[in-house]
Amino acid sequence: MSLFTMAIVGLVLLLVLMLLRMPISFAMFLVGFLGLMVVVSPTAAFNVLSADLWNQFSSYSMSVIPLYILMGEIVFRSGVTESLFRAAYKWVGQFRGGMASTVILASSGFAAICGSNSATAATMGTMALPELKKYRYDETLSAGVVAAGGTLGVVIPPSTLLLVIALQTEQSVRQLFVSSIIPGVMLTMTFLAIVFYLCMRNPELGPAGPRTTFSDKLRSLTGVIPTLALFVFVIGGLFRGWFTPTESGAFGAFGALVIAAVMRKLTFENLKTAISGTLKSSTMVITLIIGAMVFGRFLTITRLPYDIAAWAGSLDIAPVLILSAILMIFLIGGALMDALGFLIIAIPIFFPTVIGLGYDPVWFAIVLCLVTSAGAITPPVGVSVFVVKGLSPEIPIMSIFKGAGYFVAAYAVITVLLVAFPKIVNFML
Repeated sequence: MSLFTMAIVGLVLLLVLMLLRMPISFAMFLVGFLGLMVVVSPTAAFNVLSADLWNQFSSYSMSVIPLYILMGEIVFRSGVTESLFRAAYKWVGQFRGGMASTVILASSGFAAICGSNSATAATMGTMALPELKKYRYDETLSAGVVAAGGTLGVVIPPSTLLLVIALQTEQSVRQLFVSSIIPGVMLTMTFLAIVFYLCMRNPELGPAGPRTTFSDKLRSLTGVIPTLALFVFVIGGLFRGWFTPTESGAFGAFGALVIAAVMRKLTFENLKTAISGTLKSSTMVITLIIGAMVFGRFLTITRLPYDIAAWAGSLDIAPVLILSAILMIFLIGGALMDALGFLIIAIPIFFPTVIGLGYDPVWFAIVLCLVTSAGAITPPVGVSVFVVKGLSPEIPIMSIFKGAGYFVAAYAVITVLLVAFPKIVNFML
């Protein structure tokens, strides 16, 4: 049996195990380990476990994952989400669609310290959906804006998704974080523009809320400024080169701890819950990386990624058409499963192909984040949509998909702009 055939058999087996509901990390590990045993030898398979995994996870840089997750957990448990939501509503709630815009602004703020789409959607949905219903917002728009706002969690830095991509593709975490700032801001502003357009066309979708005085607006910022300052310090220090990504995560976690203590929101129970959440999330991410490493090593030995890259390079068509086909695969993959899980499976296969076509790896990583995040609000299995469905069972699932569908256009616009003008990504480097 040829190496190419072995690779295809491995991919089919991986798909079967996933359909049987085996966790992605375990499925990748099992297929990769068995593949190494068959293609090379049992000794080589065990050497990957004893040497390669140890070298990877004994690395100092790996600690950046739990540190950033801990920062988000502490800030979340300290009640900053409520402060973000109140402040955003004070500033934009008086306009048509203001409450929906509030959800987007608060989601972007929470995403900047959380890094997870599901967590952002669940957190904002718990708080925002009752308020949107109270102010008589259309339920389709309400559910859609919460689901779409949650997807900002993997685009705006610090993003767990970008951390994993950096580790998988051996890129600079700093470069990926800095490069994602402008696309993240552009995406947020496009979301706001869509809400504004929908509510101007049909005011009944999002009626205006009560007016607030300028002094009330300023007072609302008091609970937000410390968190925003922490974000600016962590990302700004990384951008300026004051500290490494790992040191940035450490400063962020320590700063979040100090802010929560000063605000008197740091109870023993909150701290215990934050640490528990950090351990669960970190373990999930790390087991995914372990599975991806073993599976990626199997694919590398079969040379499947390089064969695909060589085949794509030999095609007599424009590289942008090949890129479009690959991005469509990532969009469909993000719609069928969690963005992190699909990226970890697909990056070893398609990343060498895109780089072989001459595209910049940092640029491609940001575009992947955008496209796969769009899949989280796209049928049939948009993860963020089902999070909102779990929060509001009375809203039909198709209504949530319809509401989230308004914002898929934003992803399409920003992706096209990044493809047409790649310097947008590298502007701040």
